[in-house]
Amino acid sequence: MTGQYDLVVAGGGLVGSAFAALLADRCPDLSIAVVESRPFSGHYQDSEFDPRVVALTETSRQLLVQIGVWPAIAERRVAPYTHMSVWDADGTGFIEFDSSDVGALCLGHIVENSNIVGALQQRLQQLANIDWICPAKVAQVEQQNNQISIELDNSEQLSSTLLVAADGALSSVRDLCGFQLDDTPYGHSAIVATVRCQHPHSNTARQWFASDGPLAFLPLPEKHSISFVWSQREQKADELMALSDEEFCTQLTRASSACLGTVESVSKRFCFPLHQRHTSDYVQPGIALLGDAAHTIHPLAGQGVNLGFKDVIALVDELQRASQRGLPLGDMSVLGRYQRQRKPDNLATMLAMKGFKELFASDNLEVRLLRNEGMSLVNRMGLVKKQLVRQAMGL
Repeated sequence: MTGQYDLVVAGGGLVGSAFAALLADRCPDLSIAVVESRPFSGHYQDSEFDPRVVALTETSRQLLVQIGVWPAIAERRVAPYTHMSVWDADGTGFIEFDSSDVGALCLGHIVENSNIVGALQQRLQQLANIDWICPAKVAQVEQQNNQISIELDNSEQLSSTLLVAADGALSSVRDLCGFQLDDTPYGHSAIVATVRCQHPHSNTARQWFASDGPLAFLPLPEKHSISFVWSQREQKADELMALSDEEFCTQLTRASSACLGTVESVSKRFCFPLHQRHTSDYVQPGIALLGDAAHTIHPLAGQGVNLGFKDVIALVDELQRASQRGLPLGDMSVLGRYQRQRKPDNLATMLAMKGFKELFASDNLEVRLLRNEGMSLVNRMGLVKKQLVRQAMGL
């Protein structure tokens, strides 16, 4: 089977599906194929919380509103958080943020990955100019005369003027097309799961920065349930994963200073190594990388998916402009503008996350005193806090 398309998207997860849906809506004359390796679930699993969650900024939420999926997502399960508390776990530094600081109803929304993906993929099924090819994976890519020939692992042959790789941190398209990748392990692993706590979370996101790694408590719709992300050195993470549920809850209660009382129960735990990845280029003729295929960062600030959604907005804007002007979608004059928009912002965020990690990993007494005084000072500076809140909301 051979299919000719204006554009092929490799990856139908959060970023790939959002990109395809937004572009299909903005440019209904474009023919788009989305190639996804995992079977389409067709519905949202609501029996238990997904351990993978996203802290959506307001900018990201507005993107989902534009695509037309936010009402469906909100009808399922979302947890708006109005307050954020950040501590230096090894000192006295403390910062509090509140949505009232900027006159907003909330700082952001905690949403399960499966909720967003399910809504987006259902939206793709409704769009007449999108073909959903699943399960399948890009196996070979060949560039010829401004056309991209794509062979899938099910032997299907596709052709397009542009191939967009949104197939994640281990992107096969990125590797097949020879993009240069800087892959630096953080030396940490992240443990994620859902826990039930003794006291309600009061719609507050909490984060502790410690020398051995940050811990985040993210509120879920059920007032005693939170999703956590605990970054630890790899050996320590392995030791924590080996504990019984009861022993793990004891350790988590201690790490969180029992701020929500006793951690009473924990769901199945997942652990994955953390890497900082960044490609030297996001584009080449006929190929563009989106989201984790181009960059991954430490999850300590929950910005990974939000950066990917910013990539989506920028690339769709450029492709819409090119389509309206009759320009080839895969031309470097089009794709180069996308790279120039997104690369500086992504690099700046990556450097900031690296700086935070190194700052709080330091055991130097002077550094610890300085960061505690700095956090306390920022907490007293209303205008600075307002700007930080706006940045955290993606505004």
